[in-house]
Amino acid sequence: MTKKSILREELKDIKVGRKSVAKLVEEMADTGFQGRMLGEVVKVWEQACRARDIVIFLGLAGSMSTTGQSEIIKWLIRQRLVDVVVSTGANITEDLITAMGGKYYKGSYKLDDAMLRKEGIYRFHDVLVLERDYIAMEMMLADFLADLDRTQRYNSAKLLHRLGEWLHSKGVNGILAEAFRHSVPVFSPAVVDSGMGVAYLFNRHRFGDSYRLHVDHFEDYELLIRIRARYKDSAAIFIGGGVPKDIIQLASVAVDALLSGDIYKTRPHRFAAQITTDSPHWGGLSGATLEEGKSWGKEGAESTIAQCICDATIALPIVAHALEELVGRRESPPDLSWVLQ
Repeated sequence: MTKKSILREELKDIKVGRKSVAKLVEEMADTGFQGRMLGEVVKVWEQACRARDIVIFLGLAGSMSTTGQSEIIKWLIRQRLVDVVVSTGANITEDLITAMGGKYYKGSYKLDDAMLRKEGIYRFHDVLVLERDYIAMEMMLADFLADLDRTQRYNSAKLLHRLGEWLHSKGVNGILAEAFRHSVPVFSPAVVDSGMGVAYLFNRHRFGDSYRLHVDHFEDYELLIRIRARYKDSAAIFIGGGVPKDIIQLASVAVDALLSGDIYKTRPHRFAAQITTDSPHWGGLSGATLEEGKSWGKEGAESTIAQCICDATIALPIVAHALEELVGRRESPPDLSWVLQ
């Protein structure tokens, strides 16, 4: 590495003026720190959308739906800027509260939580929701689970596809209903860690020990790997980390373990981008850098990667609006309807 190669790109100031979000983000990519990395995330996602023979995975952690982000996720699905969603249970159930006509409210982390408990109010940092609205969502999910053919064994993608169809039929237009309409598989390897878990337990009380529901998360993993195997390349977009990030990363290293028994061969994601507030020095995968992923073969030496350390409620709206201008609707996304049959 030479001095000339190190100093090949000049940093530029941002000049204030009327401009589009996409133009602003482009200019941010020529600045420093996390502003630059936000611009790089947009570049990576845009390149993935323009690539051929590629499948784009979205890992969605935490509970973004309580913070006004669920319409963005629905838009990403509708415009096919993602092909597969791997989500926490919270994101795909807590958006149903507003879809059912309930509300989230602006609050404060300084409120007296013992008082909130007495008043029947739940708190997510500075976001509030009525206990009765949350429980109404759980009871609706219980009704869905009660209607299922329980002689079948489900993976989470098929279970959530059925839920999306059921919600669509009732005009409850959350993330899962949008995914159903566009045949986008949604996996939730920890779906019980949400209102779905309470719904299941309520049905156990209602119907007794004969009530059982079988969800095969090993089949989830195999399906994700078979999706990856069908395409020359893959992209991994992570909002947060957690289980969604881990299982998408593992899908790139386990393809040949399944198909040929070669546990040493990997198929790294060609593109990877992450927005996270976690730090790598604690050793957890949520904060682990995408560079670290190269040591596992999750990303490769030639992969295009970007990691922005930022609250997703700041970064995701900016990224989405930039992509709306730069890409709009993706052309010729892969058909993954076979996953849901």
